[in-house]
Amino acid sequence: IAGDADLWQQLVELRRARSDGDGDREARAHQQLELMDGHTAETRAGRLLHGLGFSKDDPGRLVRDFSGGWQMRLKLARALMAPSELLLLDEPTNHLDLDAIVWLERWLGRYPGTLIVVSHDRDFLDGVADHTLHLAGRQLKLYEGGYSAFERQRAEQARTLALTAAKQQREAERLKDWIARNRARASTARQAQSRIKTLEKMQAVAEAHAETPFTFRIRAPERLPRPLLALDRAAVGYDGEAVIRSATLSLYPGDRVALLGRNGAGKSTLVQALAGRLALMGGQRTCARGVSIGYFAQHQLALLVPEDNALQHLLALAGPEDTPPTERECRDYLGGWGYSGDKADLPVRRLSGGERARLVLALIAWQTPGVLLLDEPTNHLDLEMRHALTLAMQDYPGAVVLVSHDRHLIRATADTLMEVRSGMLSSFEGDLDTFTSAPGDAGPAKAARPEGAKAKRQAAAERRRALAPLRQAASRLEAEVTRLTAEVARVDAALADPGALGSEAMQALLKERAELAAGLVETEARWLEAMESDEAAEAG
Repeated sequence: IAGDADLWQQLVELRRARSDGDGDREARAHQQLELMDGHTAETRAGRLLHGLGFSKDDPGRLVRDFSGGWQMRLKLARALMAPSELLLLDEPTNHLDLDAIVWLERWLGRYPGTLIVVSHDRDFLDGVADHTLHLAGRQLKLYEGGYSAFERQRAEQARTLALTAAKQQREAERLKDWIARNRARASTARQAQSRIKTLEKMQAVAEAHAETPFTFRIRAPERLPRPLLALDRAAVGYDGEAVIRSATLSLYPGDRVALLGRNGAGKSTLVQALAGRLALMGGQRTCARGVSIGYFAQHQLALLVPEDNALQHLLALAGPEDTPPTERECRDYLGGWGYSGDKADLPVRRLSGGERARLVLALIAWQTPGVLLLDEPTNHLDLEMRHALTLAMQDYPGAVVLVSHDRHLIRATADTLMEVRSGMLSSFEGDLDTFTSAPGDAGPAKAARPEGAKAKRQAAAERRRALAPLRQAASRLEAEVTRLTAEVARVDAALADPGALGSEAMQALLKERAELAAGLVETEARWLEAMESDEAAEAG
């Protein structure tokens, strides 16, 4: 209630007047509270807390008894409580679950004032914004519409500037092929519909991400047994109290599972059990021999050494029996994750929260995990990094279990939705829109099949793994094409002002451009040949 400072001041004045026995002051305070609708303040505050996920018993608890994430929710509630003509929200969804995000979207839709919001949640931005202010190159530009509209307009500008979007187009073509092969099958029809939505967005906005600084893939081991990881009638919890009872789940190569459920339902607890970080209270966990588990959670950011840099962290992963990578290999790898040049030498203490999260993901991906367990991986990541992570997970041949409030990431990567509710893990028979349309009562669910092995999908995943070397070669050639294109553009920019060049410098640049252009033509031909081989092998 104190978020409304004027209202709180009148409530304090009312208490003081009563304490002093001053009837006139008390009457004036009541009059002011009536004008401020103060007598409904507790009800309005309760609605805000409930909408943001607090339980009915929480309003009476002390603030210090809440975790940092819940205290952030309380700060958001205080901001919403205050009457305002201008509301400034900086990453309001970072500590919210899906139910709370959907509620906040609806609340902001009724807000009568002006809203300025910073967010990396594209679906949330589409839900609340009618203009997008883009900051790039120390300049601001205002676009009509939400984030998707901004992407389309930005893509059109990129096309005008002849920026390449070859990588995104290649992903779109693969998506088209997957849809064509699977949309008619009953077992994959729902996943195909989800992929169609992703393809529609990808086709419209690919060029908007052509300038992304991130170019990485998540490598997996050559051997991917079946199943990779399994829980059988597992009970998990803390201090002898089960949060989830009798959870059964089997993960195979190519599986993409998103865990849904209200905050506190036990999603993170289940992921910890899958990762082997939390002992089972009952049942069995089985991990295939030699399979590495890549586990990401926000608390792992605190495990980074503040005085060490990204390069030192990567070099430290080599075990005593491993052949350590060269510094050049490490720097090339880190460059794809946005740690190029001096950035790789900065100590962790000087990195932002998003840069630290990106480093943890890079360290996990370096270790070629067979299973990725990602608990809110996109918190603090910007939109370009989220886009790059989405593409990387689409190519990754291992299994993924994802907990996220980023609806776009779930739609673009998850084939299977599972819900944690009332202490049970079950398969969710609906899409993400169905789940978010009825917060707290998401709809029908059925028990998860113990094995969950889908033979056709497994065969596709096996074929994808077999094609990995071809795709890696194509990726290397693509990177070389990008580099040569940039070099040609650099020389062309220098030649654009011939008056600034002497004759010798002009001749040297013309010679350099001819050599670069020849190399570009040859590399492009090899790249196209590699992609055609990839497509032919996949079709076969």
